[in-house]
Amino acid sequence: MPLKKKKVGSYPNAMIIVSLTAALFLIGFCGLLVMQSKKLISIIKQNIEVRVMLNKGMDSTQVADIEKKIMAKPFVLNAEGKPSVIFYSKDEAAKEFIADTKEDFTTFLGENPLHDSYRVRLHEDYFEDTKLKQIKADLEKMDGIFEVVYQENLADQINKNLTKIYIILATFAVIMLVIIVLLMNNTIRLALYSQRFLIRSMQLVGATNNFIQMPFLKNGAVQGLISGVIAAGLIVGLQQIALRQIEGLHILQEYEKLGFLLLGVIILGALIGISSTFQALARYLRMTLDDLY
Repeated sequence: MPLKKKKVGSYPNAMIIVSLTAALFLIGFCGLLVMQSKKLISIIKQNIEVRVMLNKGMDSTQVADIEKKIMAKPFVLNAEGKPSVIFYSKDEAAKEFIADTKEDFTTFLGENPLHDSYRVRLHEDYFEDTKLKQIKADLEKMDGIFEVVYQENLADQINKNLTKIYIILATFAVIMLVIIVLLMNNTIRLALYSQRFLIRSMQLVGATNNFIQMPFLKNGAVQGLISGVIAAGLIVGLQQIALRQIEGLHILQEYEKLGFLLLGVIILGALIGISSTFQALARYLRMTLDDLY
């Protein structure tokens, strides 16, 4: 029984789709990491509080008046439609301090020296040391406020580290994209090597370059779209596994942005498929007959 021979000149679609799928998955995964890290940093910023200490001996009317003034400030974060301004009595503050330090200072002081206070969460746009100092100065001008306290230099340290992280991620993404494009160009060029005599035959019978390129470009677009859809499916699958395995990860999910990311992966797949095919074809269209051998 004769052995089956591989058809000479067959186009390796599967190899290209697998290679491009792997490349697109890496790009999409990198984008997912950036997207969720930005969300995490945003949550961290919004949970950092400014503590507004009130003067002692104030009645409930004065305290309520201060609360209204603080809530009206533009830098106060609105969570679920309500300003994030929470009142803490000096007794609650004492219990919290004792729980953190395991030391009951009231036993040797004989009284609670702490102040009633408001804990205010800020819009992340104000998370800079310069703006925090302005907020501190603004609040301390109000009657009834003893002191405004926040962790100084924390904002600048976080922002500097964030800048470094984004530069590293952006550099990594650009390098990866360049490597992937070069890899795909070589892969498609090798795939088109088996079609070089077909391309030459079409030229000899008078076919124009556009006519020759069109079916290959369509094929490249289809390969890119298929690869993009598979890569998008793998990203969603990986995300769902992570959601089941990692507790609390759901708070970082932004499904609208994820949809744009997946759409971008699919479109990028089609663009890489078309551009890589076009560049590889241009090389063979310029070749002389001697170069084909």
